[in-house]
Amino acid sequence: MASIGKEIRKWCEFVKFSHTVFALPFALASMVVAARENKGWPGWRLFVLILVAMISARTCAMAFNRIADREFDKANPRTKGRHLPAGTISLASAWFLCVLSGAGLMIAGFFINSICFYLSPVALFLVCFYSLTKRFTDFTHFFLGAALALAPLGAWLAVTGVLTVLPIILALAVVAWLVGFDIIYALQDYDFDRKQRLHSLVVRWGVGNALTFAFLSHMAMWSLLVLFGLLSGFRMAYFTGLIIILGSLLLEHWLARRRSLKWINVAFFRLNGLISVVFLAVTTAEVVWPAFRIYK
Repeated sequence: MASIGKEIRKWCEFVKFSHTVFALPFALASMVVAARENKGWPGWRLFVLILVAMISARTCAMAFNRIADREFDKANPRTKGRHLPAGTISLASAWFLCVLSGAGLMIAGFFINSICFYLSPVALFLVCFYSLTKRFTDFTHFFLGAALALAPLGAWLAVTGVLTVLPIILALAVVAWLVGFDIIYALQDYDFDRKQRLHSLVVRWGVGNALTFAFLSHMAMWSLLVLFGLLSGFRMAYFTGLIIILGSLLLEHWLARRRSLKWINVAFFRLNGLISVVFLAVTTAEVVWPAFRIYK
């Protein structure tokens, strides 16, 4: 049993399963609001299928990222201990996981509805294509944002079958959020990326200017969340949560400007994980307890 647990942990670390906390809460929040718009809980079957679809898409994307970047990871002192460069996971096994999880997304889409099934190959292309963009564009962060923005869009389509302005606003908020914190994350590899001629806004603009843009991007994200709440008719719980989210964003940028690897990791994972979880919690509270809302 101990060896099985160790193997599971290894594969979870390979795809950074803990980072699922970033996109999944936004997908679930979108599902909850879509269920309200659709006048009822969609059922546990659809809930599980959405979970399977989201986890499969992210696992496929992360496995492909590790495969595509394995030579860069091997040359980078920060990442040379990752599983593929270190040889603890074989390239064939990584490809098997990538293909298997991609198939998992398509199968889940098939059982959700026709629109999700037909769009699943497009989603797979977009979430994997991000990993190649650092080779030719400084705006790679926007491709990552667009990839994760598929989560709330996909969840909304799973429940209603059609898109409205609400999931589009939420998707744009996710794009702005991801652009901001991916720039912060890229600070760790600023010197390496310059030497390897890899692209990012940090390399293009320098640390100070890139951080300023990241801050503006996060303020745009927060403004979009305010708009999302207003259009959804949310009130006390939601906007209390937005205050917590704003505080987390400001703290994240204060820590990022210290440029310490330890503090960048705190800013990247813990604070952004808190942001997504708080957003899900307050959105769910507004939907479940209508007394919190402006409109009943």
